[in-house]
Amino acid sequence: MGKGFYISKRLGRMALLLSLAATLTIIALSIVYHKEKAKNEAKPTDAGPATTPAPTPSTTPSNEPWDKYRLPDTLKPQYYNLTLWPRLQANEHGMYIFTGRSSVVFTCEKDTDLILIHSNKLNLTTIDGHHARLTGLSRATAPTIKTTWLQVDTQFLVVQLNGRLAAGGSYQLDTEFQGELADDLGGFYRSEYEEDGVKKVIATTQMQATDARKAFPCFDEPAMKAVFHITLIHERGTVALSNGMDKETANMTMEGTPVTRTTFEPTKRMSTYLLAFIVCDFAYISAPKGNDDVLIRIWARRKAIEQGQGGYAHNVTGPILKFYESYYNATYPLSKSDQIALPDFNAGAMENWGLITYRETALLYDPIVGSNGNKERVLTVISHELAHMWFGNLVTLRWWNDLWLNEGFASYVEYLGADYAEPTWNFKDMIILSDVHRVFGVDALASSHPLSSKEEDINRPEDISQLFDSISYSKGAAVLRMLSQFLSEPVFVKGLSTYLNEFAYNNTVYTDLWDHLQNAVDSTPGVSLPHSVNDIMNRWILQMGFPVVTIDTRTGQLSQQHFLLDPDSVVDRPSEFNYEWYVPITWMNSAMEQQQHWLLQKTDTHEPMRTTGADWVLANLNVSGYYRVNYDTENWERLLNQLSVDHQVIPVINRAQIVDDAFNLARAKILNITLALTTTKYLSREREYMPWESAINNLDDFFLLFDRTEVYGPMQAYLKKQVTPLLEYFKEITSNWTKVPSGHSDQYNQINAIWLACKTGVESCQTLTANWFRQWMQDPDNNPIHPNLKTTVYCSAISAGGAEEWDFGWEMFKNASIASEADKLRYALACTKQPWLLNRYLEHTLDANKIRKQDATSTIVYIARNVVGQSLAWDFVRGKWEYLFNQYGRGSFSFSNLISGVTKRFSTEFELKQLQQFKKDNEDIGFGSGTLAVEQAIERTTANIKWVSENKEQVLNWFINESK
Repeated sequence: MGKGFYISKRLGRMALLLSLAATLTIIALSIVYHKEKAKNEAKPTDAGPATTPAPTPSTTPSNEPWDKYRLPDTLKPQYYNLTLWPRLQANEHGMYIFTGRSSVVFTCEKDTDLILIHSNKLNLTTIDGHHARLTGLSRATAPTIKTTWLQVDTQFLVVQLNGRLAAGGSYQLDTEFQGELADDLGGFYRSEYEEDGVKKVIATTQMQATDARKAFPCFDEPAMKAVFHITLIHERGTVALSNGMDKETANMTMEGTPVTRTTFEPTKRMSTYLLAFIVCDFAYISAPKGNDDVLIRIWARRKAIEQGQGGYAHNVTGPILKFYESYYNATYPLSKSDQIALPDFNAGAMENWGLITYRETALLYDPIVGSNGNKERVLTVISHELAHMWFGNLVTLRWWNDLWLNEGFASYVEYLGADYAEPTWNFKDMIILSDVHRVFGVDALASSHPLSSKEEDINRPEDISQLFDSISYSKGAAVLRMLSQFLSEPVFVKGLSTYLNEFAYNNTVYTDLWDHLQNAVDSTPGVSLPHSVNDIMNRWILQMGFPVVTIDTRTGQLSQQHFLLDPDSVVDRPSEFNYEWYVPITWMNSAMEQQQHWLLQKTDTHEPMRTTGADWVLANLNVSGYYRVNYDTENWERLLNQLSVDHQVIPVINRAQIVDDAFNLARAKILNITLALTTTKYLSREREYMPWESAINNLDDFFLLFDRTEVYGPMQAYLKKQVTPLLEYFKEITSNWTKVPSGHSDQYNQINAIWLACKTGVESCQTLTANWFRQWMQDPDNNPIHPNLKTTVYCSAISAGGAEEWDFGWEMFKNASIASEADKLRYALACTKQPWLLNRYLEHTLDANKIRKQDATSTIVYIARNVVGQSLAWDFVRGKWEYLFNQYGRGSFSFSNLISGVTKRFSTEFELKQLQQFKKDNEDIGFGSGTLAVEQAIERTTANIKWVSENKEQVLNWFINESK
């Protein structure tokens, strides 16, 4: 699955800094919670009651199978016959519904008199007095049904039998049901959009992780793979899609309604969470299919296809599929690859086998109005989802506790697939900024968690949802990249290929992959490791966190310790490895000699790392390892001198690393903060994107911590001095802003230059952006702003303006026909300095007609990043918590990002007390998939308070001295 709603570093920092110069005017909100308007309840069908009462609960804890969240190991599904009929028109009660019939054929693995099958929020029709019908197959005799009921808490349909199913026997369970086609973005749900003034409804799906059971009764666990025979009944003139190709269509009349019945080819053996079925009025783009080619289609709203927004996705899908076929040494196993852009979608994308679903911004790219970042977003998400077609879909992890391997792997190889499709972008390196540095901040907290959990600890749907976080995705990607680096990519791919071929259409645990990689090592001459793959990697996945490696170049001594942003925090999670890692250290010296050394214990001595005179040592080349590096003071000074004299001697990735390591070591009280700040002094001569991006990302924290203090002025003056040469450089190479830089990363650095220069008071920059926006307001049909610069310019103008600018932006947002353009405006509207406008905008997030549900939580976060909006958003979230929880509490990224986003600036005792009280006040409601985010927010706030009190004076004095 894609990485939730998308808030890039570039977007986040703009909202933060553009509001810093504003006079902080906080208007306290008095918010009274308005309960969500009750939805019309589904009426019982004429066929029978909706439910049968469950047994009366006992006052003592139950050990009954239906009170547990996991399926017993007694039954194993073989195939389903499923027919669904979604109604795209509301019924007399104002509800959208779907009806369906399902037959599942299963084998009995162990004798049992009980059938448990998942069912959630479905009204089951009575068949022969029960919720289901059981039939014996292949000479097996089915016992009669004793009773059936729905166990709501554990989401089971319980079928108790009068006799026993026999091990080895095959049986068929039939159910008929009705469900609501709700707008809750989960299971079988409804998406709406308007085209040519006409409201249109889509019936679509999002099954991962535990919502297939909302669409039909099923064995809804990843190891319960089966073949699915899907039939969809739909309005004539609409399109029906599913995992397989449609093989037969027929027009008919049902219940007096003319409909079309579409039957699909059987799926491969697969998990329920990968199922997809969609009914819509979409169009598609495709190319002629060769004899050996996979049919590739990009589906979207008809106008989006007519405008060519699916072209880029179609162009890169074929090459990426070919790349993965070569990389995995395995042919793509399906006949087609459909990809569809949905107006309403909670995640970034979902890897449904053969029918991948996306947010519009993750699949559609308009070559006229789309930016460099929009294009990159489409490329990387497609690459991520296509990687899953083999790793995750063909071979699936047995249970959700190993989610990290599925998502971490796709998050790593997405860079390889994207690099193959766009080789001039030099894209592989971007993993450092987007994933490695990103997740370091979370994994350095005492409230972090290991990559791999114990299977018995992950049971409830909310337990599973919490695993969809940056640890699973970004840390997973980082440690797998490290693994491929020290094995070498050919060995890594060799082991991966044998793993996929052995376990095709089956399930595994992570150690199965380690075994195949070890076999690849053992069978490759010249490759050796200090320990087995299993022993090395278990230290990285079974304990949380990562080490900081300290190198003393005076003695050659190395040491490692668990890196914590707050060294005073208490780590209460035990580790069998005592927070020691087997660390692969790649390093170079000032003579440009490169070596590798394994640090296998707390301390070690590596004689070649001893230096004399002006020589220096630089470790973790290209940041191939998942660790930070510290040095003795003398080596730090020699590295800083090298940056000052000739920074290009040091590889560009490591220039970014030096900045990032230094700032975070200072946050952890390992380095003096002035040394970290000194790493930015050479930037006036730096023209590469990665070091600038690293510096700005770290200075974000400074603005968060000091934007309401006297530190801001001198800091702004210093950054103005540093960024002015970069601004002049881009003005020159773009011929006074009339051209676009040719390099992919240069286009990003141009954005950095304009954004930072405008926000630190460079007058020529502010005049430039203000004039562009004013020209657009005077002629709305002709936008003079280059797509790469729109977010910066929109936000700047709305920040500097008032109601006129905001209202213009709102009108442009409402009328935007391209999702990426709407997203830029939606973000920029949060930049205003006017509290009343921000309050109005917050209220808009409660109305899906104004802000789509998929965008509500990210919009609140945008507002919270504005210094004026911080308190407004925090009060709003507290006041509306029950509503927000009910709407989004099971969403993985969206809900955890909401909590971390609205609390990120917290750095005072008052804010800490508010946060603790918020946790206490809402214990009865809960925090769902944001539970861990609340703990991390408290820990982060506590660390911020201490750090600010200890470093504020030094930081202020340094900026004062260096800004002169």
